[in-house]
Amino acid sequence: MIINFEQVHNFYERLVFEAVANMAGTHPDFTPDMLADVACVALNRLPARYLRHDVDMMFYLTESERGAIEDALQEALSFAFGFVGERTARQLSGT
Repeated sequence: MIINFEQVHNFYERLVFEAVANMAGTHPDFTPDMLADVACVALNRLPARYLRHDVDMMFYLTESERGAIEDALQEALSFAFGFVGERTARQLSGT
């Protein structure tokens, strides 16, 4: 039996990757490596929601659940950009 796991993914990955890419222009001092770190930090602050098809999850969400996902996403991204920015600044200053 062949099992295909290629479609299985974390629902938040695409959302976070797109958001970080869209926000990169407002953080011109962030390198590509720093942006990848931002994505990792943000994803680690969000719950794991694995699925095969994003449309399956979106179909069953209520409007309030969609709002909660957006709020959690924005909080995670805000924290992640701040965390990576502060940590990088400390490393550069040697403290």
